[in-house]
Amino acid sequence: MSTKKRHEDFQALSNASTTYDDKSLASQHKRGKLTARERIDALMDPGTFNELDAFVKHRTSGFGMENHRPPGDAVVTGWGSVNGRTTFVYAEDFTRFGGSVGEATAQKICKVYDLAMASGAPIIGLKDSGGARIQEGVLSLDGYGQIFERNVRASGVIPQISVIMGPCAGGAVYSPALTDFVYQVEGTSHLFITGPDVIKAVTGEDVSMEDLGGSATHSTRSGVTHFVAADEAGALEEVRYLLSFLPANNMSKPPAFEFGDEQSGGALDTLIPDSAHQPYDMTEAIRAIVDAAEFYEVHRNYATNIVVGFGRIAGRSVGLVGNQPAHFAGTLDIDAAEKGARFVRFCDAFNIPLVTFVDVPGFLPGVEQEHGGIIRRGAKLLYAYAEATVPKITVITRKAYGGAYVVMNSRGVRADLVFAWPTAEIAVIGAAGAVNIIHRRSIAEAADPDAERKRLTDDYVERFSNPYVAAEHGLVDEVILPSDTRDRLIRGLAMLESKRETLPAKKHSNMPL
Repeated sequence: MSTKKRHEDFQALSNASTTYDDKSLASQHKRGKLTARERIDALMDPGTFNELDAFVKHRTSGFGMENHRPPGDAVVTGWGSVNGRTTFVYAEDFTRFGGSVGEATAQKICKVYDLAMASGAPIIGLKDSGGARIQEGVLSLDGYGQIFERNVRASGVIPQISVIMGPCAGGAVYSPALTDFVYQVEGTSHLFITGPDVIKAVTGEDVSMEDLGGSATHSTRSGVTHFVAADEAGALEEVRYLLSFLPANNMSKPPAFEFGDEQSGGALDTLIPDSAHQPYDMTEAIRAIVDAAEFYEVHRNYATNIVVGFGRIAGRSVGLVGNQPAHFAGTLDIDAAEKGARFVRFCDAFNIPLVTFVDVPGFLPGVEQEHGGIIRRGAKLLYAYAEATVPKITVITRKAYGGAYVVMNSRGVRADLVFAWPTAEIAVIGAAGAVNIIHRRSIAEAADPDAERKRLTDDYVERFSNPYVAAEHGLVDEVILPSDTRDRLIRGLAMLESKRETLPAKKHSNMPL
């Protein structure tokens, strides 16, 4: 065969692997969706994408499959750069076999995962697939198993991000569920184990695709989805932004940026209301101390009684956790504990210091919480903080009551630094509840029970419900004005930058899952 003919064959195969027929392209765009390659181009820095396995073909026969073997099969894989840093990607191609995963597709995804692990670089999965390729039977299922195994092996080693940009059904949902962060696009992306037809056949219940697995469902109720974007371009831009807070792998630190110390923090001195029963927004405290008031909140619409997310202090990434008094008074419940625990463990795995803001009156009471496992599931947050070895700083803004105080990165679970505002109330329970228990008899016997209760409550507050008792015992390192919080955090994080702490040797821990 002549050199010219070889070059012509190469060009033909290249064109077949990288171009779309007009019908497929129009169909994808009509749904409001980009193609796999358009998505990669939007994600990666211009001109940096390097494709792998563009000529791979499936080897399936029967069902007419032997007559349709496009090069590249149903996924585009490779690497490039995001914000100048090496990043790996795979994008399922719905225009080919509905993006279904067969043996060849799985092998391509596993290869790019192995390269990402070996290179110590993040990997992003752009999901748009009808699920397992039925024509390939058990080979398709085994392919999913191999992908899941890569997800688990990579966990805590390199950041893994999933962007749901179309259907993701059946066993396929477990790959994104095993990754660190999940994005969904409003209206066009769906996640579910069993579809509406199966549910109706089994239970008789009618449910729409959107109610079953849409972005609103998973970002507010199930907690599967961390971020929701209005469109695909917005989702991919947010992924780029998220990566700016993260290190390439568990052996490196997040990128550092220049910063201007324009935050004054003066508004914090008036943030806490005079009444202990009046709510306020903890994100205001967070935005007042991070660089440029820039806070990228994770799981914003799920378990809203706790706030988690990323920001920068003095140009360096920090993970921020805070009780949210504006929702359920900031109490901890099952969902909040699990949300917080997962975020704390991610930060610990990837060398991101943790700053925790505490205003927690306790665990949410109720039979539903007890029967739902608040003891076991609430312990996850306690476990995550106690296990974490990254720098851990706590700021107590107001209430820090009972076991919930201990759970929220107290000195007892090895917080490195604990600051308290003058408004902090650190006690087993609130003053009114404590007085009703301790002085029940004397109040009942008083000539004016209400006046006696108030006198005793005021005395309890003066003696116990303040930060100075805890500071006397070294459980609070410093009582500070709210406006000084950013300065203290900058100094504390600088001191802790070289922190080195290791856990006892073990195969792995046994977290209360």
